[in-house]
Amino acid sequence: MLSIGELLANTLSGDQQTREDASRQLEQAQQTNYPAYVVMLCQELSNEQTETFIRNSAGLALKNSLVSSEASRRNEITQRWLNMDEPTRQQIKQAVLATLGSSDQRAAATAAQVVSAIAAIELPTGQWTDLMKTLLENVTTTDNSQLKIATLTAIGFVCESIDSDILAAQSGAILTAVVSGARKEEPNQEVRKAAIDALYNSLEFIRENFDREGERNYIMQVVCEATQSADVNVQVAAFECLVRIMQIYYDKMRFYMEKALFGLTVLGMKHEDERVALQAVEFWSTVCDEELELMGEAAEAQETGEQPERLSHNFAKAALPEILPVLLWLLTKQEEEADEDDWNVSMAAGTCLALLAQCVEDAVVAPVIPFVENHIRNNDWRFREAAVMAFGSILEGPEHKLLANLVNQALPVLIDMMRDPSPQVKDTTAWTLGRVSELLIECIKPDVHLHPLITALVYGLKDSPRIVSNCCWALMSLSDQFGSKETPQPTYHLSTYFEGIITALLETTERSSNESNSRTSAYECISILVQGAALDCFPTIQKLTFTILDRLDATISAQNQIVGSDERLAHSELQSNLCSVLTSIIRKLRTEVVPFADRIMTTLLSLFQTATKHSTTLEDGFLAVGAITTAVEGDFLRYLEAFAPFLYGALSNHEEYQLCSIAVGLIGDICRALQEQSLPYCDTFMNVLLQNLQSPVLNRNVKPAILSCFGDIALAISGRFEVYLEIVMLVLAQASNMRATDGVNLMTNYDMIDYVIALREGILEAYVGIVQGLKTGEKADLLMRYIDQIFNFMNMTWNDQEKTEIIIRSMIGLIGDLAEAFPNGQIKQWFQYDCVTQVLREGRSNRNLPAGTREVTRWAKEMVKRASQ
Repeated sequence: MLSIGELLANTLSGDQQTREDASRQLEQAQQTNYPAYVVMLCQELSNEQTETFIRNSAGLALKNSLVSSEASRRNEITQRWLNMDEPTRQQIKQAVLATLGSSDQRAAATAAQVVSAIAAIELPTGQWTDLMKTLLENVTTTDNSQLKIATLTAIGFVCESIDSDILAAQSGAILTAVVSGARKEEPNQEVRKAAIDALYNSLEFIRENFDREGERNYIMQVVCEATQSADVNVQVAAFECLVRIMQIYYDKMRFYMEKALFGLTVLGMKHEDERVALQAVEFWSTVCDEELELMGEAAEAQETGEQPERLSHNFAKAALPEILPVLLWLLTKQEEEADEDDWNVSMAAGTCLALLAQCVEDAVVAPVIPFVENHIRNNDWRFREAAVMAFGSILEGPEHKLLANLVNQALPVLIDMMRDPSPQVKDTTAWTLGRVSELLIECIKPDVHLHPLITALVYGLKDSPRIVSNCCWALMSLSDQFGSKETPQPTYHLSTYFEGIITALLETTERSSNESNSRTSAYECISILVQGAALDCFPTIQKLTFTILDRLDATISAQNQIVGSDERLAHSELQSNLCSVLTSIIRKLRTEVVPFADRIMTTLLSLFQTATKHSTTLEDGFLAVGAITTAVEGDFLRYLEAFAPFLYGALSNHEEYQLCSIAVGLIGDICRALQEQSLPYCDTFMNVLLQNLQSPVLNRNVKPAILSCFGDIALAISGRFEVYLEIVMLVLAQASNMRATDGVNLMTNYDMIDYVIALREGILEAYVGIVQGLKTGEKADLLMRYIDQIFNFMNMTWNDQEKTEIIIRSMIGLIGDLAEAFPNGQIKQWFQYDCVTQVLREGRSNRNLPAGTREVTRWAKEMVKRASQ
């Protein structure tokens, strides 16, 4: 039997069989006797005689046995640790704390991760109460730099992984530890860097300290001094810290901006080390983000006649003369062979400039235009590209009338620049033309600009992949602006060019690779063009249907020839792209797709037959089937027998919850299309849906869609829903009891709030469908025993401050449906609920609600009036 050290060494072996055997034995040891397993790992980690790679491997294995990203698994791991006897846990904690002082830096750093993993389990339960005291002593009472570094790293990990409320009581001790290591008096710059990193992670829960001016001044002094360290790594960490401080404590930054931050960050942006410059630019992007949010809050407050809770200090506007010239200069620092995934200072400057333009609006135009005019014809491609980037970046924010003349002058120049010898210039030009199309479509005169513009963009489709992607985006923007996704126009500005653009895009999609997502972008562009197309483009779309089906058939035939995971992924992506285009075609042609429906369903069924269980192709294929149900309506019955096995398979595939969610929606589509013809399938549909609601594995976000689906089924089969009514109303009553929060820890419950809102929307949609369905089937009286349940739910929902427009509209509709279902005063007393009066008043008076909602409100009020007589 190999020792734990030998097994750990074997997990790093070059021989695959040796690695797999070692991993299996370690997993078996963990499952058989967890306490003994973690003790052995801890002994290897803390043994100064053991080789570094084994110590590191032991520490990572120990840490991994204590953490999980899955909630259910995390609870299991927590209980497993807490169920261990106290002496064993104490032994491990003492050993990993001692290892923080190891001369082996990797072992010490790994021990810091283990400390954090244990703390994440024990601190929330009120255990390991002396941890922070011990870590503080490590930092403040020793000259051992390695111990300081590892301890500060551990503090940072603990702060990052544990809820701020749990650590708030110990914020003073944490702050003392990290600030003592971050001061300029600390001689070891690695210690200082670790301290700044720890401070970054602790900023969330030192709010009380930050509220106190003296402590805040000291923290800001330490961080600002760190930006001037001789060590670049410390400078980078300090600027990162300033970015985070600005995000969390913007309201308290006015004094520090005036005294230090303006100057420090402008100097930082000019730093020769790009890492420092990037963080300094990010600081101003963060300022703009915060001030844009405050502008939005102020606008909302003005609409409601209230005062905003927070005020903007207008830092961006005040700093404009200082930071704008630096940003324009940084735009010229491009790298010729830069990878599009690499974030560099030129890209950061462009992003910051775009945010700045939204913040300061008109004030950005006058200082930027001279830079554009001076450099757009420059012999150096870097300056030409920077000029175009600067122009494109300021198109959102300033008033359109201020930009209109400038854009009119620039358009011919930009169109010509699509033939620039520099690929970087062409790439940015295509992006800028897309921005013009998206934001200032009124500047594009169809009779003057459209022909040369589309010619240039189609020409760009033959260029490098990055340029292709931006040309596709520009064409999509044109389609969005000129086209109509609702009722098709007889003709539109792109009709003349439609077939030519589609042909060019299809040629682009025939490229063998999808570099820079160019092929995906081309297919997406085809979809968008189809969605916005006019009636006179339908013949081209019909031809396109057969091209897409032929390509899908070809991918299905090639399924067995695929070798390797990368090739399989690319193949699946291609099929998804084709299905997306097909869905757009079906939705656009609507009933005109009926003659091709057999061919479409034959191809889709073949696709489902060959697709793997975990393929994303299934999701896109199911969306295409949903579109077919809407187009062919009752005729979908002839496809249902063949499609049902794939539908049921997706509904039971709880691991792929997004596919399962689409399948739930598809049941609704099928029932709406077939109406009472869906009755023979409803028992199976209902059983599967109810089972899914009870599943502990299925992602909870699928469940609101299931509740809504009950309403679709009820609408389809009307009075026949009686057999499912009792169980469904019980399920809806149980779901109604879900709450987002008890008023504590609101900061950590945003996901739950969103979930409960979605759940309530689903409940209301279910009630609406059930009421309408039973009313149509002349069985509304069956609802009498549930009226209290329905109105109590509405009352509770109305009194919750978290209400969406969908919830208000659904409640208004439900009140009207109930009133119409019981017109003879049978439920007169329920209309005395406060929520009924308030909901109807809200729907009538709220100007933020769509006009359609106000019309529904008028109808609902009339129904209630009749029912109350």
